[in-house]
Formats: sequence, structure tokens, C-alpha cells
Amino acid sequence: MQAERHNIKVEVDTSYIEEQSLPQQDRYVFAYTITIRNEGEVPARLLTRHWVITDANGKINEVRGEGVVGEQPYLKPGESFRYTSGTLLETPVGAMEGSYQMVADDGEQFDAEIPPFTLSIPRTLH
Repeated sequence: MQAERHNIKVEVDTSYIEEQSLPQQDRYVFAYTITIRNEGEVPARLLTRHWVITDANGKINEVRGEGVVGEQPYLKPGESFRYTSGTLLETPVGAMEGSYQMVADDGEQFDAEIPPFTLSIPRTLH
């Protein structure tokens, strides 16, 4: 029952920002656009985020903070929130995953999982 009441789906699109990257200096900039959709039955607010960013060398960077892009979106059932952010890697390929910490109107706190996704410059992965 709880899975239906609290159901936040996260979708991700990524892109490589060539004009901000300096491969000769191990600087690779990526943008990611996140769509957060409330597919549950209870309105919920995004409170905090937790990211785990891993580059191709195995270097892990964990990021925690309030909200996303300065906001703590409130999503009623059926509503979605989209934002774009970015990250910097030292390698041309990496991965991100994490979770959003949510609180529903019924007082329930829960995590909305952000499924793992790959960051890579074009023509790097086959």
C-alpha cells in the first residue's frame, strides 16, 4: 500500500558541455536535466538531495544539500518538476546516482531513488 501512496519517479537526460570542458586539463563538464514526477497518491515536498558521483578513475564525490537549484518543489499527485544542473569530472566518463529525501503531506518521510546514469562525452561509449 505504501508504494502506491508515496511514489516519486525520477528521469534523467544528460549532455556533455564541450565549450566549458578542457580535456587537456582533465576537465569534463556535463549537464543533466532531471524530471521528478509524483506518481503516488499523496502530495510531497523535496527536502534534500544526496548525490554519489563517480569518475572513471573510481574517485567518488558525495554531495548533500537542501533542495534542488535553490528550490524545494512541492508536488501534488500527477505533477512534475524539471530542472537542469551540472557536474565536473576529471575523466571523460562517469556515473551519478542518489536520492531525494521527501516528506509527504501525511507526515511520512521517504527517499525517492535516483537511478544510476552515465555521463560520457560523445563517441566514448559504444
